[in-house]
Amino acid sequence: MQAMIDLRSDTVTRPTAAMRAAMAAAEVGDDVYREDPTVRRLEERAAELTGKEAALFVPSGTMGNQIALLCHTQRGDEVIAGEGAHCAFYESGAAPAWSGVQFVFAGRGGLFTAADVEDAIKPPQYYLPRTRVVAIENTHNRAGGRVFPQDDVLAIAEVARAHGLALHLDGARIWNAAVASGRTVAELAAPFDTVSVCFSKGLGAPVGSALCGGADAVRAALRFRKMLGGGMRQAGVLAAAALHALAHHRGRIAEDHEAARAIARALRAVAHAKGAAAAAIEEPETNILYIDTPGAPAERLVDAARRRGVLVSASGRSTVRAVTHLDVAPEQVAPAASALAEALAEVLSQPRCRDGAGARA
Repeated sequence: MQAMIDLRSDTVTRPTAAMRAAMAAAEVGDDVYREDPTVRRLEERAAELTGKEAALFVPSGTMGNQIALLCHTQRGDEVIAGEGAHCAFYESGAAPAWSGVQFVFAGRGGLFTAADVEDAIKPPQYYLPRTRVVAIENTHNRAGGRVFPQDDVLAIAEVARAHGLALHLDGARIWNAAVASGRTVAELAAPFDTVSVCFSKGLGAPVGSALCGGADAVRAALRFRKMLGGGMRQAGVLAAAALHALAHHRGRIAEDHEAARAIARALRAVAHAKGAAAAAIEEPETNILYIDTPGAPAERLVDAARRRGVLVSASGRSTVRAVTHLDVAPEQVAPAASALAEALAEVLSQPRCRDGAGARA
């Protein structure tokens, strides 16, 4: 039986043999006592790459984002973010539950401008929420893996500083943003007080993220990590995987971006043949591809792709997401593209819903 090609997420990757060897050989200690040397090396490397004073290894990007909000806010404060921001959309309501903050969304489609931030900041009245943080996601998942324009980031940072606001970067896929933009990770991270980076997405490590920032922020984060249950013991076996990924997997990320573009080309040819309104396939900037089929439920395309040996995920009523990654071998890209194109042609040949709903929820 032929193995499925899994494009549901870049989190489905499995450790390579070399990564497993690095994990098995890792020097470890009790990290709650801050005695795990491999964790400390990873934190030093993450701080170096992001250009920050310090970093803290955490189990997940969700925990990294939420610890950052705890560091920057008090209960009742407000956070400005883009539509569909991971810290508001995909983290199980953690922000209001843990830090007691609420979100106001700026711009459209995940990206926003300095003018949007100006419009979103609340006046300093006692009866209004206190605006405290601007959170940017780069790349932005629900915007199709788009790179947040650095000129906009710099302008937003200027507005935020003028109003005394903190800046947090959800950089789960900052490695992809750096490759796509031709900028260093440190350059992308420079305007921010705190930066969350993920090792288990584009880099292919099995577990872990890091929260990077100033030394004072990271000291505060250490207490919040313990409070939230993220104090791991001999975590060096996990940190070793992340160190291996940083050393060996960053250089191949461009392959994932090209694979996503190749799949998009095959799907766009099908959509073009069916008519301009049949489907929308955005040109991927990085490794995330969204397929909108107005009027056709997303599950139809998910099922049609599964029957052809490709796994994708529904991301809205009629929106499907495909993500390329380390475990998609170069020789699998063309078969995946062909299978998805056939699946899309099948779906587009079926009757559509009358309302034509195609919302990316």
